[in-house]
Amino acid sequence: MIRLTRLNHGPFLLNSDLIEHIEITPDTVITLTNGHQFMVREEADEVVRRIVEFRRTVNANCFLKRISDPVHTDTESQDLE
Repeated sequence: MIRLTRLNHGPFLLNSDLIEHIEITPDTVITLTNGHQFMVREEADEVVRRIVEFRRTVNANCFLKRISDPVHTDTESQDLE
């Protein structure tokens, strides 16, 4: 989820996995896969930056969990033999 701001200054969280495309008009318009649209105060480049940052965080957490999970580590050791 990424934090964005509506044009009326109302903050909201958006599931970035549902974004179909982002239009750059005078305002940034985000269209979701279900057809819903959101106009936000952030520029398109900032929305993309937040998505990338969010996904990096999620992937890093998954990686850290994976390498610290003793069950997974034992399974990997068996695969290498």
